[in-house]
Amino acid sequence: MFVRRGDRNNPELERLAALAGEASAEAASVAIEQSDTPVPIDLTAAAFFDVDNTIMMGASIFHFARGLAARKFFSNSDLAKFAMQQVMFRIGGKESADGIRSSREQALSFVAGHTVAELSALGEEIFDELMSDKIWPGTRALAQMHLDAGQRVWLVTATPVELAEIIARRLGLTGALGTVAESTDGVFTGKLVGEMLHGPAKAHAVRSLAAREGLDLRRCTAYSDSSNDIPMLSVAGTAVAVNPDSGLREVARKRGWEIRDFRTGRKAAKIGVPSVLGAGALAGAVAAGLAYRKRVI
Repeated sequence: MFVRRGDRNNPELERLAALAGEASAEAASVAIEQSDTPVPIDLTAAAFFDVDNTIMMGASIFHFARGLAARKFFSNSDLAKFAMQQVMFRIGGKESADGIRSSREQALSFVAGHTVAELSALGEEIFDELMSDKIWPGTRALAQMHLDAGQRVWLVTATPVELAEIIARRLGLTGALGTVAESTDGVFTGKLVGEMLHGPAKAHAVRSLAAREGLDLRRCTAYSDSSNDIPMLSVAGTAVAVNPDSGLREVARKRGWEIRDFRTGRKAAKIGVPSVLGAGALAGAVAAGLAYRKRVI
């Protein structure tokens, strides 16, 4: 998993990961309460999708940074430096204290001093300009499959939750779990709640949201491309490696997880009836659907 033992057993990193996960789950629950999303038929099964290289080509935070650079939020040299740090972090995959601290500082540099409303409006614009054409059709079809089965679908990403929610809404998904930046009176303070939603923090967020929403994780499905997300994949009853890196591909083969690689040019239309839904989830969706029909007839 490319995680050094000393970092994995660091109590402070674990505490911050748990705090980040709980904050993200709380934000997601609040967003659901404020939305007009239809009540799902299947209340105990759901799907969780990583974003970068899983549902979107490339890194969403880098696309967002490109949009901000075009609006003179920072210089092109700053953007190039950020891009290199993201590449090195992605390749190394090390969840060290220094790596997390560096990424945290980069995340804060985007939002400190700006209003939540301003960043949300910019996120809408930047999604249209730089992200909407980078969605993997195959992964989007997988998400739709869960929606059609009456399940809820959440994104789970280290991207700021405000941007993650925009992506989820534009794709017609239920909501998003993302990194929560602290704000006061609608202005970002330059602090994060816990740490970035990365690695173990994603697993904490999924478990926390499941507890809040009454989900049975054994009936849930998780999708990711990265070995860093093995903790999140492991908490769901069904795990699917999408466009996997070498580390995740190896683990998926050993554990018997399904592998979907849309980088080979396979068309979304070729996705068959969903083994990825899992037998339990599919059976539950059918039973829940019949129960719903009896209530409304």
